[in-house]
Amino acid sequence: MAAITQRSFLNLTALKSFTAETRTCYERRKLGANSSVKCSQTLEGSAQSVTVSNGKDSLVICRVLNGMWQTSGGWGRIDRDDAVEAMLRYADAGLSTFDMADHYGPAEDLYGIFINRVRRERPPELLENIRGLTKWVPPPVKMTSSYVRESINISRKRMDVSSLDMLQFHWWDYSNSGYLDALKHLTDLKEEGKIKTVALTNFDTERLQIILENDIPVVSNQVQHSIVDMRPQQKMAELCKLTGVKLITYGTVMGGLLSEKFLDTNLTIPFAGPPLNTPSLQKYKRMVDAWGGWSLFQVLLQTLKRVASKHGVSIPTVAVKYILDQPGVAGSMIGVRLGLSEHLQDTNAIFSLALDEEDMNSIEEVSKKGKNLLKIIGDCGDEYRRA
Repeated sequence: MAAITQRSFLNLTALKSFTAETRTCYERRKLGANSSVKCSQTLEGSAQSVTVSNGKDSLVICRVLNGMWQTSGGWGRIDRDDAVEAMLRYADAGLSTFDMADHYGPAEDLYGIFINRVRRERPPELLENIRGLTKWVPPPVKMTSSYVRESINISRKRMDVSSLDMLQFHWWDYSNSGYLDALKHLTDLKEEGKIKTVALTNFDTERLQIILENDIPVVSNQVQHSIVDMRPQQKMAELCKLTGVKLITYGTVMGGLLSEKFLDTNLTIPFAGPPLNTPSLQKYKRMVDAWGGWSLFQVLLQTLKRVASKHGVSIPTVAVKYILDQPGVAGSMIGVRLGLSEHLQDTNAIFSLALDEEDMNSIEEVSKKGKNLLKIIGDCGDEYRRA
């Protein structure tokens, strides 16, 4: 670890928000966009942004990312044109970082159509702010240079970009050390300009340390993290503090469970509560059951509602802000059901919300009443590797 301890911490720049109306706003009004949505002058000059970095590699992203898992099916039919129009509205509002994966159905293809619309219809300033983060989840085959290159070229072609802003790498089986080979080839592609930053998704603390010891310059690790699932703060956050690697979180609003919709409901009575009719709701309901059950979850929702009412915001806004304020967290994902529903108002409220010590303590108190998921499930990502 000697080489790792010499790496500097990630410096988060205190960035001022801009009050002057920008050319982007002007262009949006010409195009008939919603003029009530806040504009930011540049991503790098916005209080909404953060830099993830490792050595000479760095990328500025929004602290709230638009997660595109919902395009993969199970959340309702996605219309291509409506989805791209929705992506443009998010980008116009300053929420210009999109997270996807090679296996999220048409997500990468939608991004390719979207980015071309931006190139044709928006000013260059907005194009400079757009970030497309994708994931590569390969099968357990031999990680040769040609195989890695061919796989990444598919994403580049689908997203219609010469260089991927961020490639987040997932690996299923730690007993197969091929993940190190894959990451070294990805680093070579980064040096060639095919990828701007290399990152991870769902790696545990032990493997993150091994990867860094092999001088692979990952900038972030995307992991599940919510008020219910605080595992990243038990082990990984300490390594992140030491090395400067940052966390990008998903499941932060638990597929919508952390919302007013599920407050004061009893799911033990058939048809009495809102249906758990999406893959994300079903997934995170299982996390609630492992953590402490629906009754304790109601106590958490009631606590969040009190905090939300105090600040004039919603429960999801408080839930995301709480995680953004945790050590090591650079950004949090909010899933977007493109063309079906939007969360622009709630998302913009996250950036202006300041939770005080009383708020943080009251939420932490309920969170700690649940079971220790690190002992039940294991470290970050272990939910995908344990039967």
